[in-house]
Amino acid sequence: MLCELESPSRRVVLGASGALFAWAFMPKSAIAAQGRDARFITIILRGALDGLTAVPPLGDPDYEALRREIALHKDGANAALALDGFFALHPSMPNFARLYGAGEASVLHASATPYRDRSHFDGQDVLESGYETPGKVDSGWLNRMLAGLPRGEKVAPGAAESMRGLAVGANAPLVIRGAAPVLGWAPAALPPAGDDLAQRLMELYGHRDPVLARALAEGIATGKIASGVDVKARGGPGDPNGMKQLASGAARLLAEPGGPRLAALAFEGWDTHAQEIGRLARLLGGLDEALATFEQELGAGWKDTVILVATEFGRTAHVNGTNGTDHGTGTTAFLAGGAVKGGRVITDWPGLKAAQLRDGRDLAATTDLRAVVKGIAVDLLGASPAQLAKEVFPGSDRVAPMKGLIT
Repeated sequence: MLCELESPSRRVVLGASGALFAWAFMPKSAIAAQGRDARFITIILRGALDGLTAVPPLGDPDYEALRREIALHKDGANAALALDGFFALHPSMPNFARLYGAGEASVLHASATPYRDRSHFDGQDVLESGYETPGKVDSGWLNRMLAGLPRGEKVAPGAAESMRGLAVGANAPLVIRGAAPVLGWAPAALPPAGDDLAQRLMELYGHRDPVLARALAEGIATGKIASGVDVKARGGPGDPNGMKQLASGAARLLAEPGGPRLAALAFEGWDTHAQEIGRLARLLGGLDEALATFEQELGAGWKDTVILVATEFGRTAHVNGTNGTDHGTGTTAFLAGGAVKGGRVITDWPGLKAAQLRDGRDLAATTDLRAVVKGIAVDLLGASPAQLAKEVFPGSDRVAPMKGLIT
């Protein structure tokens, strides 16, 4: 779901720029038994990813007949990258394949949120809000999660305890919006202003509005940390260049010793109703580059990082008349990072026979995405299972945290 645009205001400047150097407490995971400085990044793919193309089940005897012209194969012109003998990976994702081979990436196949209809807006509401039904857009599950994380070690005495998150992009994704303040960052649309202009603004507001002056100073510092984005090559969140830019700036902020440790990004354009082959190849290539950028920019922090890539629902098993796919149910989620217990496709595979498809048309969902998030939150961040069931994903008591996702 696309967020409404906001006009600039003093409140926006304060809310978007004042968090990084006001960071006071790391999540408990920074001093947990594992001794790791954990980072958890959520990437939302808006538009509904076709999981059967991203991670094709080449070993399923019904796969090729269903996918027809868009089917991938073990060899030849449309050869997929081998994963485990049954599942393969789209050829536009060589970096993910490398991470998978190194045990730092996994696939969650036939996964979904509790949502079972096919509206993008409602599906994204459920995916990002964490509620079982749409319409709850006051806060997102990642924001409520970070608000409830147990207090950890002070790393910047005198700063605010709740500044733990990073919202990336021109509009903060719903998943990280809420009562807990977060740092906001997006690539500049224009080349940055010179230091002399920044200094003059600081002097002006230093006399008239000290609070805004302090926020402005922190915002300038945030921009410098996330700098290095090639303005000439910039693109939006539905463009491969844009995906890489967002990942690069986010990773630089997350890599800071006193920086955020939870982040949310949203990549757009995954609604492949027509001509899916070329469009999805381009988008998956952009996602793959973004994951590689996180790995590179996080440096030593990569070993304690988990990236979750998720979408609102899947697409139809059958191909439509324009070599695309329509709105479906089960799909694919990805995990990447040095803290991932990887090299696995995790699924209770439902099969692709007509009787096995949901409503005779969709890949059935057998893995609840909330179980995946809960497993990461408990084992990586030290979150409370009770708090996850009550506040982060209300009404999810029956969904247990998935074990064994984290090293």
